[in-house]
Amino acid sequence: MKILITGAAGFIGSKLVFELARRGDEVVGIDNLNTYYDPNLKYARLEKFYGIHVDKSWLKSHCVPETGGNGEEISYPEMPWREEIPSTLFPEHLKFVRMDIADRESLEALFDRKQFDKVMNLAAQAGVRYSIKNPYAYVESNVMGFMNILECCRRHGIKHLVYASSSSVYGLNTQVPFSEDDEVIRPVSIYAATKKSNELMAHAYGKLYNLPSTGLRYFTVYGPWGRPDMAPMLFANAISRGERINVFNNGDLIRDFTFIDDIVNGTIQVIDKIPQPNVDSIPIKVYNIGCSHPVKLMDFISEIEQALGKEAKKNYLPMQPGDVYQTNADTSKLEQEVGYHPRVLLHEGIEEFVEWYKEFTNKR
Repeated sequence: MKILITGAAGFIGSKLVFELARRGDEVVGIDNLNTYYDPNLKYARLEKFYGIHVDKSWLKSHCVPETGGNGEEISYPEMPWREEIPSTLFPEHLKFVRMDIADRESLEALFDRKQFDKVMNLAAQAGVRYSIKNPYAYVESNVMGFMNILECCRRHGIKHLVYASSSSVYGLNTQVPFSEDDEVIRPVSIYAATKKSNELMAHAYGKLYNLPSTGLRYFTVYGPWGRPDMAPMLFANAISRGERINVFNNGDLIRDFTFIDDIVNGTIQVIDKIPQPNVDSIPIKVYNIGCSHPVKLMDFISEIEQALGKEAKKNYLPMQPGDVYQTNADTSKLEQEVGYHPRVLLHEGIEEFVEWYKEFTNKR
């Protein structure tokens, strides 16, 4: 099976391409390697999950100053655009291409050349709080980029499009656990609004062109190789350095933390299951994918403190714009219809995350 994975140097995407290639699928991963956070982490994922190595002398001579999402100047190697780079781990099954899904012409050329069977769209401008500062980036990637994906899938008769939605679409919904049957028309961030727009666009393409699609509303994902702008890495960095961590809403927050391995396994199960037409004769599905065991933020911090063997210094702050008090996934539909069952307990997942964190930071 030929599969395109977008956002393939990201947290979920890099692990996903590895697992699909390992089972024997023919996979192409694309990513624009943008500077929302330090791309050197993305290059480290390429080395880990693709076996694509960046020579240190080449890296030094090709570093380009950029400004990351946090405003700090960073440097990164300039990889070529649109060039297929084979994986050394799975040379017959996996290739990486630096490409932006907002680049319609290049994306269409890739679809023409590869003739994919299925597509997993993980590419998106991420981050709820950053969407308040830079909304145009979200429309360009999450709306226009997704439009390009839909059009390419339509034109090439893709058998199944799976795409990343988000738990953020539930917005001001206070009924828990969150169910796919809940009304989701009250987003509290541009990021959430773009993710809901993806679901609506996929619905329209399912109706107009009979394009089978499944949206996955990801809940808070954590684990090794996670994003540096997310809570686990921010907490681990600050606690390790003896710096204060920011604890929003005075610590009174609840999140449905889900370990990366469970997320990837569930995503693969969804890719394999093409949706049947619903009551409106449209071949679409939307699922929550989380752990269904929400955790208090203070308990999550406590687990990281124990794993690091160091107590956090806390800076208590009010609720941030765009944040919600609680996320709690009802995953019963995904369990019943696809066979999804998260297995990693929070304590186990945090231990694995911290073990990776120590090893990764020691190498930098």
